[in-house]
Amino acid sequence: MKILSPYKVIFAVSVILLSPRLFAQKSQELINYSKSDGNSSFDSIPEVIIDSHCNIDEALSGQSIPEVVKDKLKLVTVSYYGFDDKIHQGKILVHKEVVDDIIEIFNFILETRFPVEKVVPICEYKWSDEESMKDNNTCSFNYRFISGTRIHSMHASGLAVDINPFQNPYIKNHIILPEGASYDTTKRGTLTENSQLVKEFKKRGWTWGGDWESLKDYQHFEKKINTKSVTGK
Repeated sequence: MKILSPYKVIFAVSVILLSPRLFAQKSQELINYSKSDGNSSFDSIPEVIIDSHCNIDEALSGQSIPEVVKDKLKLVTVSYYGFDDKIHQGKILVHKEVVDDIIEIFNFILETRFPVEKVVPICEYKWSDEESMKDNNTCSFNYRFISGTRIHSMHASGLAVDINPFQNPYIKNHIILPEGASYDTTKRGTLTENSQLVKEFKKRGWTWGGDWESLKDYQHFEKKINTKSVTGK
């Protein structure tokens, strides 16, 4: 067996000690480095699956968005375990004021292995909330109105996040969205009032749609902040 150089040993240990949000990135760097050097010692390390290669310009393309709104957004790279139990890396576009919250929450998601199907900017679905939900996509910013109104959604300022829509659907008057979804609390990736992930959002000041009385939007979290950006319900 080939002995690792001291550099590689230090690099490997550093991956273990890194904060979770950098784990996926650095582990992939380690894999690539070791393979390029002909070292088979890391063959069993799983590779990171990239769900989105999108950059900020691409994430904002294809939709007419006011510059004042664009200026308040940041594209955040996040890592998480998918339903395939493999580490994935995605991108989520959010308001700059909640970036720290999102990083901390996805750290928790990664640490606890709460499964997330994918995290892809809505531009990859041609700005269709319906198509994004049907694909069980977790996302935040979408410059749109609340369905059936002319009121901007909290998503229109990057202050709302939808997680695993197929496990956590929108339910009102027997209408369930996305079509074909169901709310089964025994399934992985489903959110309930006792879910630690729900509590992680709430302790940072977020509201959960599963607590609403007139309807249930189990996938939905939103946070109201002091801002002059686009606001909504």
